[in-house]
Amino acid sequence: MIKWHEERIIPVNIEVIWRLFEIENLHRIMPNVIENKVLERKEGVVGTTYQQKYKEGKRVETYIVEDLEYENTPLEKHNKIGFTLAKAFEIEASFTLIKQSENETRFIYKGQNVGLNFLGKTLLKLGGQKNNQKVVVDFMDRVEKEALVENKSS
Repeated sequence: MIKWHEERIIPVNIEVIWRLFEIENLHRIMPNVIENKVLERKEGVVGTTYQQKYKEGKRVETYIVEDLEYENTPLEKHNKIGFTLAKAFEIEASFTLIKQSENETRFIYKGQNVGLNFLGKTLLKLGGQKNNQKVVVDFMDRVEKEALVENKSS
């Protein structure tokens, strides 16, 4: 199992950053997600399912994402998702935004990736914590970069 928990302060209003996590803007912060289709929308968001297609090189993986937790208040935004990838990995990730001030937001990204079978466990060991850490930091950098771009244009 690989776990991660990263935090950083982004000098952008919480609402501006949160918009990047909306389904129509997701491609800006997750460019490898080439399709994100709502399968079933639940009241209050929790339990809503999406079919996502993720492209890595020439390979495209299709999987179902479910919203496990959701909060949207003026001071805190939170979404936790879960999905099984390639029958080998059980992945949970959460994105939390906490308003620090009008133009400052704490961004917390945490999650875990669990190998479900021999293949999944082996691939996690081979990929390792260091490689996973790079993916996590790259994602956070992309969110910050897009938030700054969005902030300039709004």
